[in-house]
Parts: sequence; structure tokens; C-alpha cells
Amino acid sequence: MTKTKLFALTGASLLGLMMTANAVNAQQSGYLSFLIDNGPQSVAVAEAWVAAYTEKNPDVTIDIEVRPGGGEGDNIVKTRLATGAMADVFFYNSGSLFQAINPVQNLLPVTNEPWQAGIQDSFKSVVSAGGEVYGTPFAPAMGGGIFYNKPIYEELGLEIPKTWDEFMANNEKIEAAGKTAVIQTYGDTWSSQLFVLADFYNVLAEVPDFAEKYTANEAKFATTPAAVRGFEKLQEVYEAGFLNADFGAATYPDGLRMVATGEGAHYPMLTFGIGAIAETVPDHLQDVGFFAQPGDNAETNGLTTWMPDSIYIAKSSASPDLAKDFVGFVGSPEGCDIRNEAVGATGPYMIAGCELPADVPPAVADMLPYFQEGGHNGPALEFLSPIKGPALEQITVEVGSGIRSAADGAALYDEDVRKQAQQLGLAGW
Repeated sequence: MTKTKLFALTGASLLGLMMTANAVNAQQSGYLSFLIDNGPQSVAVAEAWVAAYTEKNPDVTIDIEVRPGGGEGDNIVKTRLATGAMADVFFYNSGSLFQAINPVQNLLPVTNEPWQAGIQDSFKSVVSAGGEVYGTPFAPAMGGGIFYNKPIYEELGLEIPKTWDEFMANNEKIEAAGKTAVIQTYGDTWSSQLFVLADFYNVLAEVPDFAEKYTANEAKFATTPAAVRGFEKLQEVYEAGFLNADFGAATYPDGLRMVATGEGAHYPMLTFGIGAIAETVPDHLQDVGFFAQPGDNAETNGLTTWMPDSIYIAKSSASPDLAKDFVGFVGSPEGCDIRNEAVGATGPYMIAGCELPADVPPAVADMLPYFQEGGHNGPALEFLSPIKGPALEQITVEVGSGIRSAADGAALYDEDVRKQAQQLGLAGW
């Protein structure tokens, strides 16, 4: 019998209920629980995978559980892993946040599973610990930069900026035309981080060894001019009055809608948002373009890239073989095709045999040159260092709202990072 349910997790207060449900359901033959975040794209693609898999395997039941994003969702994942109440299979970050969930203790290795032969080594490196691979990509690689409304650019005769000065000049022209220049969505606090995180390619262009020195406690955001620039950019767009009036309450879906429909011209975001635009405002998908976050030097401007998030198997799973089979299905060319059909193509895949359709959206087409020969891209800091302080999204909300200065925000983040580095037991801290 095929059955799919959605359970909404709104906080750790539901943990006891989920533990009880898992204890009962784990006794069912051919049962999996599958925990995802609550983004519309995640829900759409998870439902598509479950429907396709259970159609082939009608005796399997997969229940989808939905958690919040941001810090609340992060706490749910960590709490459920720590208490042995995690779903059989779940979505979570790769890179530094993956290291923070104690993968050796909490996750099931998939190093020798046959589908891992098709996974790019660059991805395996960000989901590995203790000599084992634990994750499988469920999405394409991403870029961090700025979505822009193409009709507004065409109407005002604007060119794609490669420097921050050019970007701010565009914003002034947009504002003078009576339009919102920069959309921010601090109602979803995680989205406030983009001006800082997406600036890292520009940091590396000026300080190539920043990641190594940062990890060794030899470099700080607050005392490295190139690194503090991301915080300064966040402050500058606020002080210039370029933001949407409801920036403090607006949410990620609001931001995507606004940039797609022309309610605003720019939205700093990761390119996974392309799929959500295709899902929620498909008539405006062709109206959204993308460019890398501008730096201070046009010659060295490039794209900060994110490895995709991963799908993991909890070591506590009562159905490890079934879980492996489902994860292998997700991490296959067929799984990629299902994703493309469900949410559209959003970037280059990390899985051999996964192809992008010829008619990719403009924002995807804008991103691909950064990955092609002669393009400029580099990994986000969280893939070069195990340190990413958990309070960054609260700090960037404060800087981006005028509550705290860029300098103070960078210094506070350095303190947040220090605490995390000590928890990880890193040398030099």
C-alpha cells in the first residue's frame, strides 16, 4: 500500500509526539520517515520523489515530515539526532554545519553504496568525516548573488554591475524612478546573511589564504578589511534607504515574488530560489536574471558558490537498507529528472548523468558562465572551514536594520565563531 503524509513540525515542543510516532511506525514493514525543510521547493520535490518511488515500490510507505528553516529548524535537527528520534532520512546542510551534527555518531555511512560512484568528489569532500562519506546531493550546486528584475533593468537602461559602486548607482536610478531597489526579507532571518556570505569570492580575491588563517584563529572578520566589507554592504543599502518598507516582516517567498513581479529590482539570494519562482510565480520566471555579488574590483569579480545540501540517513533508522535504496534513487539521473520536472532546473548537478534541459530559465543561464571555462567561481567559506557561527543570521538582521554597525556586527560574529571553534576543539582557539 502506498501512503504519503505531511507532518508539520513547528518547534521542538512536538518532539515527544514525533518520538512516539516514530516508535510506532518503525515497526511497519517497508516504512520510512522523511524530514525536510518547509520551503515550497523542498516540499514539491520531496513529494515528487516519494510518489515516483512508491509507485515502483507499492508496499513501501513514506511519511514526509516538514520542519521550519533557519535556526528553529536547525535546533529540531540537532535535538532529534541527539535523542535518537530523527527521521530515517532527512535533508540538511553540507559543509561546516554538517560537521556540527556529529556525523560519525549520528549518521549511517554510504561510502561504498553503488550510487556514490557517480557523485563528484568535490561534493563528497563536504559530506565526509572520519574517512567515510555520509551524504548524497539532492539539488544542483548553487550560486550566492543577486536576483534582478529584467523588465526594470530594460526600462531604465541599466547594465549588470560588476563593482559595488556600479550596483549602488543602479540602486539610485531605480529609487529615483519610484521603485524599490533592494528587497530584504528579515521575517526569515536566514535570508539576511546573503550580502555577507555571497561576498566571499571577493574576499578570496583580495586575501587568498583567509579561510586557512580564519580556521587557525589568525584572521578575523572585524580586522580584515576585505571580510568586513560584506557587513558594510549590508549597512550601506539600509542607510541609503533602498529597502522595501516591510523588510523586517517580509519572508523569503515574499522576496521571490517581489523580484519576479517587479515589486522590487534586486533580491540577494541563493540560486535555489529559481525553483521556487518556477513553482509559485511561473508566469514571471523569464523576468528574473542573476549576477554575482559585486566587489570593489571589476577585474576580479566572480561567483561565490555553494555545494548543494544533502540527504542523510540517521544511524537510528530501523530500515537502513530501505533508506539506502531510497537515497540512491534520489541521487540518480532518474532522481534528477524528477527534480527538473517538479521544480525546474536551478544549476549544475554534482551527479554523473544528470543533465540540464536546453530551455533553462534566464537566471540559470546567467549563472552557468561562472562555472564554464574562463569563468570565475569559488566556494563559500563554510566549505573551506568547519567554522560557521550559529548567530550570524541574527547579527546580520541587526546590521541590515540599522540596529548595529557593520564594525560591531563583524566583531560580534568573531566572538560567535570563537565559541563554536572551541566547541569543535580546533587548534589555536
